[in-house]
Amino acid sequence: MTAVVSATHPSRPLARLLAENRLSAALLAALLAVSLAALFIGYVPLSGSTILRALLDGGADSDAVIVRDIRLPRIVLAWAVGGSLALAGACLQSLLRNPLAEPGLLGVSASASLGAVLTLYFGLTALSTWLLPLGAMLGAALATTALYALARHRASTLTLILAGVALSSLAAACTSLALNLAPTPFDVNDMVLWLLGSLKDRSFGDLQLCLPFMLAGWCLLFGSGRALDTLTLDEDSARSLGVDLPRLRARIILGTALCVGAGVAVAGAIGFIGLVVPHMVRPWVGHRPRALLLPSALGGALLLLLADIALRLIKTDQELMLGVVTALLGAPFFLWLIVRSRGRYA
Repeated sequence: MTAVVSATHPSRPLARLLAENRLSAALLAALLAVSLAALFIGYVPLSGSTILRALLDGGADSDAVIVRDIRLPRIVLAWAVGGSLALAGACLQSLLRNPLAEPGLLGVSASASLGAVLTLYFGLTALSTWLLPLGAMLGAALATTALYALARHRASTLTLILAGVALSSLAAACTSLALNLAPTPFDVNDMVLWLLGSLKDRSFGDLQLCLPFMLAGWCLLFGSGRALDTLTLDEDSARSLGVDLPRLRARIILGTALCVGAGVAVAGAIGFIGLVVPHMVRPWVGHRPRALLLPSALGGALLLLLADIALRLIKTDQELMLGVVTALLGAPFFLWLIVRSRGRYA
């Protein structure tokens, strides 16, 4: 009997690994296929030969500019922002052991949005357009510093959640105050458009600004997978197995801040990707936190790109904002999760 168990037991992790790889491969294939389709979708119809020529040969004609400088950056930013939000959401849900957790929970998104709004309010974008994303990054950094200080002093999970709620409320109040005191209606319009979130009119320059911060965040979050698996037991058991909980919390908080702050800096506020995607992927990976990370990142990139494509297909006088669409899709899902989880996390 022992021989049978020892012979069959190693096949279980192998089967899980193969299933995870198949899921990641399927999501990657779907992401590449949708990305290719996104090159064809827009206000100006383009042929396959035109797109291929623009990608391979370059050129300065209008069709090449549309492909290379408008549609392609939009696709790549959807990968980066969507993947970052979903990866951060998967890590937060595992760390806090709460299915309602998402990147905005810690106040990083709201603080980054406040930084962008203050940049617009004081007219700093007249000095340089780069000050807008830099202002958003500064807001995220300040929120990260406060949360990191709590994590270093062995704050409990509940304390971190309450601190995040407080930061979100304070940032939202300051943002509302800036909108209320804006000197001109044009300033209000610019602030509101930024808060609504969009990938429209972004360039590879925006990607170059946010990508280094996102890469650092990805390294921190992916590197926390093994400790998150151990944390599924309970905090005491994880501590007895050698997991440094304050350090783990600090890694995930910092990684989340880098990913989400950089995303808000270039795309504005886009919500619920970090909540919805991990829940869609989790049943396929056996509810194991480490196995959830890569499929969540790929799924987040795919979902945000699909949402962005949907905006281009909806025929309206003015293109809808991406943050509005994700909120319309995510808010009902969030309410369903609350109803489903009531009593379990009360």
